[in-house]
Amino acid sequence: MQDKELFNGVTGRYTDCMDENGIVKKNGVDTENASKSDSLRPPGFGIRHLQILLLFSGLFMSYALRVNISVGIVAMVDKSSPNTYNWDKKQQGLILSSFFWGYLLAQIPLSELAKRFGGKLLLTIASIVCAVLTVLTPWMASIDWKMMLLSRALQGLFQGAYYPCVHTLLSKWVHPMERGTLTTITYSGTQAGSVVMLAVSGLFASSTMGWPSIFYFSGGGTLIWTVFWVFFGSSSPAECTRISIDEKKFIESMPGSSHCQLKTPWSSILRSVPVIALIIVHATQCWGFWSLLTETPSYLVQIFKFDIKTNSLLSALPYLAMWLVSLAVCPLSDYLINHGHIGITNGRKLFNSLGHWIPALSLIILPFLKDPTHAIVMLTIAIGMNGFTYCGYICNHMDLSPNFAGGLMGLTNTLANIMSILGPLAVGYILTDDNDIDVKMSEWKSIFFIAAAFFFLGNLIFVIFGKASIQPWNDEIEQQQKLPQQQVQTTAVHQDDERLGSHINIIRVNSCDK
Repeated sequence: MQDKELFNGVTGRYTDCMDENGIVKKNGVDTENASKSDSLRPPGFGIRHLQILLLFSGLFMSYALRVNISVGIVAMVDKSSPNTYNWDKKQQGLILSSFFWGYLLAQIPLSELAKRFGGKLLLTIASIVCAVLTVLTPWMASIDWKMMLLSRALQGLFQGAYYPCVHTLLSKWVHPMERGTLTTITYSGTQAGSVVMLAVSGLFASSTMGWPSIFYFSGGGTLIWTVFWVFFGSSSPAECTRISIDEKKFIESMPGSSHCQLKTPWSSILRSVPVIALIIVHATQCWGFWSLLTETPSYLVQIFKFDIKTNSLLSALPYLAMWLVSLAVCPLSDYLINHGHIGITNGRKLFNSLGHWIPALSLIILPFLKDPTHAIVMLTIAIGMNGFTYCGYICNHMDLSPNFAGGLMGLTNTLANIMSILGPLAVGYILTDDNDIDVKMSEWKSIFFIAAAFFFLGNLIFVIFGKASIQPWNDEIEQQQKLPQQQVQTTAVHQDDERLGSHINIIRVNSCDK
């Protein structure tokens, strides 16, 4: 009988899953080894959890800086408010998308810098620059709308360091047994930041300080976070002086991770079918997510005529749902995988399908709903269920390559965020200045249908071609580096054997002479 190989969710590799009696281990997961690894896990709150908390709050602030413009621009062009601007829809679309111009340029080179110098330094510099630019936003807007393009593009350039740095840090700090939970908690900071910023932006805009306060508070909060990060953050357990020996040993025992400086095998990565599937599903996620995130406030104003304060609170509701969903599913995902109820590849595909196909169906239904309450509920379902993706494609970079998770995130995020530019731009070109409600509904129907199509097709490709096993190129550079050393050692052994053989022959001759 031919041996059958299935993925081992604990070791992170394909292993022989059939015992001597021909019985396949449950879903390819070695539950015995899982129990052993679990027994080595230090109890209680550890330094790795502190790093997760810092990264969560860092992503919280980074998304506060990203989405502040979504409600901010509504107030900035509101003619009934003071200090506003006469920007048309296309100019607004350019401002909303300009963040991603710089974002695209930075991902891959900054991922290499993060791998070489560690994520802490790069993340510190990026957060300081983005915070200062955010605080200066009202001044730059008063000069010219093109200065807003420059400001947002520069923020995107430096925020391009966040995802590669965070993925690099997670690959150093998070053991595969905790990957679903701790990764989801970390990246749920993006939704928490979106929720809070969308909710309070309307309150800030309607306050005596006006819309500039949106940018002052979000920029100032980021500077405060940076201080905590400088004092308590660390690039890896090896560089951390506060970590216990037991916790350090547990983390550094993770499979597939090297402590050497390895050259990224870009050629092998770009030819990898699972990586191509990951790029596609990441790209379709960016189109759907960012089209909705940047344009939801405009949709609620144009179709249902909500005021700025109500609009900001209702715009935050779907992202609150997404945050809560992501936190709820992450322990479920780890439990199912670690206890052998589902293989890790099937687990990633299952949760990603829930995170893309339910939103796709919801977006098809949404434009047919005339009642604002029903529409908000459906919009909340569409965006909220997208939280399942945190146990889907977002973990997949570390599944495929612990050694190059940051670079892989830089690659997929670069290519995927082309969609983050095109999405808001497409919305800006689809929407017109026609105030007829039927025309507006028709335009928003097109926007929602396009997003639904991207969600459906992207996940279909991920389901067919995606994998969650460590790929051969994760170790190939390290093996090539070890090969000359092994050859030298083998040559030395042969030489020692030859000398030993010579000595033995001499002894035999001498014995015969006697």
